[in-house]
Amino acid sequence: MSLRTFKPPVGPSPGTAHKPKINLYKAEFGEGYTQPTPAGINHIRKTVALRWEALLEDQMHAIIDFFELHQGTRAFYFAPYGERSPRKWTCEEWDAKTEDGIWMVTANLVQSFTHET
Repeated sequence: MSLRTFKPPVGPSPGTAHKPKINLYKAEFGEGYTQPTPAGINHIRKTVALRWEALLEDQMHAIIDFFELHQGTRAFYFAPYGERSPRKWTCEEWDAKTEDGIWMVTANLVQSFTHET
């Protein structure tokens, strides 16, 4: 099955947060000296925190349904604001809140290095 592209009904609200996860092996020596080395060829994994504010109920469902379809395990393409091209991501964490019929969704995407295309 080919990877889907995440196309939310509206773009995320301002404030997209990009934060890399760095995976290193570290050898610690005496007197505070540490020698780090990358843990694998993909040791820098991008993460993105997204937020959609002021959504209608059908917009909220379109976003949540996409994440539920992918079950936190299947990768998808998405180009968050600030990225030059789409990357593969997974989403294991999302939530939806409502106040007076207006919805807000947050989601945390983690770069995927799977071989599926």
